[in-house]
Amino acid sequence: MVQTLHFILLLTTLCSVSECVQRQYHFINEEKTWTEAQSYCREKYTDLATADNMNDTNELKKSVNDRNVQKIWIGLQKMGRDEWQWSSGEPALYLNWAPGQPETSYCHENCAALNAQRKWFDVSCTSQYPFVCYEDPELIVIRENVTWSEALRYCRQKHVDLVSVHSEEMQRRVMNVVKHASTAEVWLGLRYSHVLGIWYWVSGETVCYQNWAPGNGISEEDCEHTVRSGAVQSGGDQRWISLPETHKLNFICTTYEE
Repeated sequence: MVQTLHFILLLTTLCSVSECVQRQYHFINEEKTWTEAQSYCREKYTDLATADNMNDTNELKKSVNDRNVQKIWIGLQKMGRDEWQWSSGEPALYLNWAPGQPETSYCHENCAALNAQRKWFDVSCTSQYPFVCYEDPELIVIRENVTWSEALRYCRQKHVDLVSVHSEEMQRRVMNVVKHASTAEVWLGLRYSHVLGIWYWVSGETVCYQNWAPGNGISEEDCEHTVRSGAVQSGGDQRWISLPETHKLNFICTTYEE
């Protein structure tokens, strides 16, 4: 119990500095079907809104709560029996359904929207509602050789945060920019907790999607007495590796264009 509380306090501290913001949300006050809304968001932003954790859900609500709109599309769709996923392809692991939802008896209600209480409900994809798009941050490689803690401080002071790679899509984006680094490894916002024996992202997310190089990210980290953090290889197959946080590497920040 004490270890769990320590870890929660640690994540709270990390999130309070960066506000754990990884996506920006944009309310679009135009009525479209779910598919039309998806196309619009992919053309103008990143995709129809994904909110796969509590922080994103709160940010999404902020973008719509002052709107006098009762129903709003988000990027959630039904792919199989009781199987929902985001428009980006990520599975819906964090859930925010309204009471009694989804209504499994109605087979044609394969898309999800927000109701007046900003909870999810399932509805026909051909309905027409306003919608919310999201925008992923830009990634930038900083070609300065610093420790992991120095990299974290730099990103939060000058940009948004050290990058968190929470999906295969984000890993592809990392692979596109990391080739510009001047070091063989590049810091990510990935940290190891000896207290609970798990890796976590500084954005407040646990590590679900993984891309470890063989022999890295395993339980043997508990045998080490040095504080360890995660980096991505700038060459080869660009897998993640575990390194002492005192190593001096380039790093990747998330940022938003002005």
